Parts: sequence; structure tokens; C-alpha cells
Amino acid sequence: MIGVTVLGSTGSIGVSTLDVLARHPDRFRAVALTANTDAERMAEQCRAHRPLFAVMVDPTAAARLRVLLADMPGRPEVLEGVEGLEQVAAMPEADSVMAAIVGAAGLRPTLAAARVGKRVLLANKESLVVAGALLMQAVADSGAELLPIDSEHNAIFQCLPANFADGLERVGVERILLTASGGPFREWPLERLADVTPEQACAHPTWEMGRKISVDSATMMNKGLEVIEACWLFGTDTSHIQVVVHPQSMIHSLVQYADGSVLAELGNPDMRTPIAHAMAWPERFASGVEPLDLFAVARLDFQAPDFERFPCLALAFQAAEQGGTAPAVLNAANEVAVAAFLDRRVDFQGIAAVVGGTLEAMPNEAVAGRDVDFLLDVDQRARACAERFVRQRVS
Repeated sequence: MIGVTVLGSTGSIGVSTLDVLARHPDRFRAVALTANTDAERMAEQCRAHRPLFAVMVDPTAAARLRVLLADMPGRPEVLEGVEGLEQVAAMPEADSVMAAIVGAAGLRPTLAAARVGKRVLLANKESLVVAGALLMQAVADSGAELLPIDSEHNAIFQCLPANFADGLERVGVERILLTASGGPFREWPLERLADVTPEQACAHPTWEMGRKISVDSATMMNKGLEVIEACWLFGTDTSHIQVVVHPQSMIHSLVQYADGSVLAELGNPDMRTPIAHAMAWPERFASGVEPLDLFAVARLDFQAPDFERFPCLALAFQAAEQGGTAPAVLNAANEVAVAAFLDRRVDFQGIAAVVGGTLEAMPNEAVAGRDVDFLLDVDQRARACAERFVRQRVS
């Protein structure tokens, strides 16, 4: 029986992970579940999956969960705080750890899992964006397995040869083609973008996602963060990565080879496919996803991204090329800017303005030899700087 810790079990990736787990009760068991504040949903998940531990980051939510589970026979032990997250990420009973906490908050538990050699199913792209060097070193030192869950990176992983770690050029790879839906505004007149509402930005045309990642898709910052993530995962740089807008979201990414071949991974837009692939790898098993009907799809369209329409994507490429702390600053500023947009404190175009201003204002520092505390300090300083830009736009 394979024990699985699900970091962020009440979010969309966590819920999909538990769905896949429940389809294979003879092979997998959820040994720990974690969430931030949603005690009611966590209580439901605990009763359905009976983990050994449940973690609520928020102490008040942890207290609420203890009350909700008071009458449950064999109830899980309830832990709280970041310390609780790190404990269940590294616990001996967990063979695999689904890292699905959104944002920089997922960094510490993801590192904790990597340092003790777990199979880390990485859905938290910010861990690599903020601390790519640190996480990849932890994986190398412990012998952990790092398997990508983002549909695009999982698709690339499936299209690469098993020895891609020897170097992409050595195994004949010329380019990674990272697909993007383009979000809900790819065909809007540019002058309309100033009037975008949070509700419109969260209405993704293809995927069902949380509010923050839906806004990131609408600005294409999500794709920019994925470019940085791909550089770390596949040992390359931005010169070997091209973003391709593909509105149908049926091709999840492609790999172009030196002999002219282009391999693509296709499937219905359902996160249970990459989750099941990573959980079973190198085997395959059922995910609950309907097979792709090519006759129903009928057509596949592609176009180049418009950097004027999507300045956040350009900023992400800039941060990736600068290296150092620039990606961490980019991520922190974006989290602040998106939160301000969702709270209606800045307009849609203000997101890129806040991120760009923060990148210019913050010094780009080297990260070699630094630890997680240094990176989290950079994260906090960047958030404070971004908040100042938000207040300037409000005033």
C-alpha cells in the first residue's frame, strides 16, 4: 500500500487527487491531508479517506476541525501551522507527496518532502520559481523523484526520452513548445482590457481552477511561471522554450526534435490525467477521464502570444533570463497584484504595472549558497514593495 500526503487537499488539484486515489484503494491510501482554513471540507475529506493526520495552517481552523471530528471513530490527529505541513510532508508513512498548495506557502513542505527522498508530485510551481536551485539540489542530494503535475510539464515529461537529464541537446531535443489556452481575453480589443472584472477573469474558457490561478491564466502570468518551472525541470533556458497559444487546450505541450519530429501529448482538459500518470509512473492506470474524441474536437488552432496583450508573460521571460532573485520577486509581486485585483483595488492592467514596478525597484541578488530563509525574506520584501505600488495606483 502506497501512502500519500496531499498538501492542499481542499483545492482543485487536491480534490482531483483524492478522486484518483479513491479509484485505486488497493494501491493507495491518503495518510495525511492539509488545508489552510476550510475546516468543513477537510472534515468531510477526513471522514471519507480516514487519514492518520489532518493539518490546518490556520490555528482557528484547526480548533474548528477538532470540534467537527470529535465524534469520528479513529479520527486523525489534527496538527496546525507550517510546522504541521512540514511534519506530514516528511512523515515515514508517506511514500508520495502531492504538493498542491498554491503560492510561496507551499515551499517549505515541498522542500521537506524532497529532502527525505519522497516521490514529489509537483503541482506547486512557485516552489521552483522561488527556490528552483534549492529544490533541485534537495532532490539530487536525497534521490527524491520530482514528477510534474501541471498538465503542460507532465505532457513534456511524457514526450521526452527517459535520459533527458543527460541534456536536451544531447538527446536530440531542439525546443520545448509550451501550450497556453490564451485565457478568456485573447481576442478582446486591447482597449476593453481596462474594464475587465474579477468575475470575467475567473471565467476560464477551458479549465475549472481556483480564482488566483484563473487570473494568472487570463494575464498569461501562469504561462510565464511555467516557463521558469520548465527551465528547472528540464535543465534548459528560455532560448529553448516557445509558448504557443492553443485555444482548444487538447494538446498539452509538444517537444521538437533535431530530426524534424514533433511529439505531442493530447487529452481532455482534466487534471486527473497528469495526476494519475505521476502517481502510477512508470505504469499507467485509469484516472476517470473520458477518452479524447478527435472527431468532436474537429480542429486544432495555434497562434503566437501577443506580448502587448499579455505583458505579464514578457515580464516572466525577463525574470527567467535575469535569474537570481528576479523570479522570486516576480512571483511575490504577482500574488500581491492578483489579490489586489480580486479585491477591486487595482484594475486588470494594474497587475502587470505592479509586477513590473516591483521588478524594477527590487535589487536582483544572487541565490547561490543561500537558504530558504533568505528566499522567503526576499519574498516578503517583494510583497511589501508590491503593496506600495498597489497603494500608489489606488491613490
